[in-house]
Amino acid sequence: MTKCIRYAAAFCVLLLAALLVNAARVQVVQAGSYDRNPANRRPTIARYQQPRGDILVGDGPVTGSRDSGEQLRYERAYAQGPLYAPVTGFSSQKYGTTLLEHSEDAVLSGTDPMLAPLPLWNGATRSRSPGGNVVTTLDRDAQEAAFAGLGARKGAVAAIEPATGRILALVSTPSYDPSELSGNGEAVTSAWARLNDDPEKPMLNRAVRQSYPPGSTFKVVTAAAALDAGVVRNLDKRTHSPDPYTLPGTRTRLTNESRGCVNASVRTAFEWSCNTVFAKLGVETGAEHMLGTAQAFGFNDRRVRIPFQVTPSTFDAGVDRAQLALSSIGQYNTRATPLQMAMVAAAVANAGQLRPPYLVERTTRAGGEIVAAYGPRPARQVMRPSTAERMRELMTDVVREGTGRNAAIPRATVGGKTGTAQHGIGNAGVPYAWFVSWAQADDAPEPQVAVAVVVEDASADRGDISGGGDAAPIAKAVMEAVLSSGEARGAGGG
Repeated sequence: MTKCIRYAAAFCVLLLAALLVNAARVQVVQAGSYDRNPANRRPTIARYQQPRGDILVGDGPVTGSRDSGEQLRYERAYAQGPLYAPVTGFSSQKYGTTLLEHSEDAVLSGTDPMLAPLPLWNGATRSRSPGGNVVTTLDRDAQEAAFAGLGARKGAVAAIEPATGRILALVSTPSYDPSELSGNGEAVTSAWARLNDDPEKPMLNRAVRQSYPPGSTFKVVTAAAALDAGVVRNLDKRTHSPDPYTLPGTRTRLTNESRGCVNASVRTAFEWSCNTVFAKLGVETGAEHMLGTAQAFGFNDRRVRIPFQVTPSTFDAGVDRAQLALSSIGQYNTRATPLQMAMVAAAVANAGQLRPPYLVERTTRAGGEIVAAYGPRPARQVMRPSTAERMRELMTDVVREGTGRNAAIPRATVGGKTGTAQHGIGNAGVPYAWFVSWAQADDAPEPQVAVAVVVEDASADRGDISGGGDAAPIAKAVMEAVLSSGEARGAGGG
């Protein structure tokens, strides 16, 4: 009898050991596969059991969390959702995350190991830290000025601090309210279908995810390439530029919107945006120099992140001379995002040095302790400092007495370049109105802001568009907002 009891006890111990081994296998070895199984709702329930961290502009949050009382308890809320949607993106229980909500999800959701004071304990208990916060580089006044300036028109604005690369404004219109997508009910499904079916594409981030032909604003790049290559040495010397200009190897004749472009100097041609002069100048500079300068500014770079992905701007490397002429005036296959063109203006303003743009200043724990701080990344020299100085001259002349006079600001030096971009079949579409610029207050040691504006559905006639009638006033409002913010900070700091 005793022997049978010993056998039974041994068998029970063996069964218990097998159960323990199986439990360890399920909870440790196979934990990852169970977590990833679509049928397992526990991670999703856990994700929404606590409020999400906030995205901040200055000292104020532009996001929040709402207690729905449902199994997926906390839904995302947005303050001034359409204003900041091109920055925050959305966080949806049904459709996932985009933009900063996606790139900073680990911090905001509390899963980033850096948020845990005792990471090993959190790992062992599978607990989640409170969501952290993401502090952006945005200037609230500049963001509001850009959004108000665009109004009901379709377009985008990007503004950068030239010396650091901090993004001060990032606006896209028409916009949408991300709060409509936060939950998981029928209203969210309906909003998703409506927003995706809208021909105006309100969820498209035109500032960083849409590229356009940059038109005459690309002449900043062409002029910089010609100066650096030594093709242009005297800005005031008359060029041998006919009007019209026949594209090399073709019978196609290129004309100008402005008069007085025949043999115009580079200064005059830049002020009045003479296509013929700059098309010929691009051909004389050559494809190699043009491509090298464009790429130095950031064209053809697929690695740009701010921290979310930016659509690459493009300058075609495989062009003949006629195509190069058109590319040099921002047409043919040349395409740029508003952020890219703000980078072009920023490099001119910053003595030829380009700081990569960035949107996140720092991340913090819920209590405010800094987890990670970000700052200017290494600059690259886009053009010689002497070239940048001459480009600043040219851009300043555009605002003082050329096509960009609508951007002039009292007690500040402003440089700019207007542009129109042809598009549509046979160039039949309303031209896109562009303006790129930078501004420096008279009492400031360096330029404080560089801006790019594109308006897709400009309301003015063609002549007014090319004169900066639509885009330049928007850029002016953004620049004034930044300069005023700088004055306020200076007064406060005194």
